[in-house]
Amino acid sequence: MNIDTLLEAVKDGKMEINEAKAILARAPYEDLGFAKLDTHRAIRTGFAEVVYCQNKADDYLTEIFMRLYKNHGEVMGTRCSEKQYLLLKEHLPQLTYDPISRIAKIEKTKEKIGLIAVCTAGTADISIAEECAQTAEFFGQNVERFYDIGVSGLHRLLSKVERLQKANCVVAVAGMEGALASVIGGLVANPVIAVPTSVGYGANFHGLSALLTMINSCSNGVATVNIDNGFGAGFLASQINRLATQKE
Repeated sequence: MNIDTLLEAVKDGKMEINEAKAILARAPYEDLGFAKLDTHRAIRTGFAEVVYCQNKADDYLTEIFMRLYKNHGEVMGTRCSEKQYLLLKEHLPQLTYDPISRIAKIEKTKEKIGLIAVCTAGTADISIAEECAQTAEFFGQNVERFYDIGVSGLHRLLSKVERLQKANCVVAVAGMEGALASVIGGLVANPVIAVPTSVGYGANFHGLSALLTMINSCSNGVATVNIDNGFGAGFLASQINRLATQKE
């Protein structure tokens, strides 16, 4: 049970105060033996724990998904294979799956806030961008997508500048030489999150060339996450957007 549901139950007289105190007094994680689920993460950070599916044993993955769903009423997993999705869906029929982002989720209906712009240099970067965008949307953010606006056709990016400038945060996803983040950083006032991807030919060293370009950006206000880390970018963008939309 999340904290909002618990407090509402006490307020409405559906739960005794002592029962609520007992729930809150439990350890801030659930020990499954093979995993310790951080069930209080949403209370501390505002965002619940997300499951990284890759390399997890089938039984472990299933148990984790079911426990998190029971606790929060929703659950999301990243880097989920189609095989893992089909396994999970046997236990959670309402689970949905996007093969582009490789995200599996059961999502509550929620009001979206603010605005995050997610951009890619090329269409080959979209899988990472979608991991970012769908993560932010799961956490309750409004997201606008701007795909295939890389620097090899600069007019495509420049035609979107007015809309990009309205976003509280811009995410730039790019492989090859990774120049997109630096260009956007010089055009907008709000933070830019750079996401290097492993897209490119041999000398890009599986994304290292884009990573080095992005962390050496001469544009101010550009921060870089790890190679192909769309989830990390989506989480950070959500934090920035949430701060930007908070009322005094």
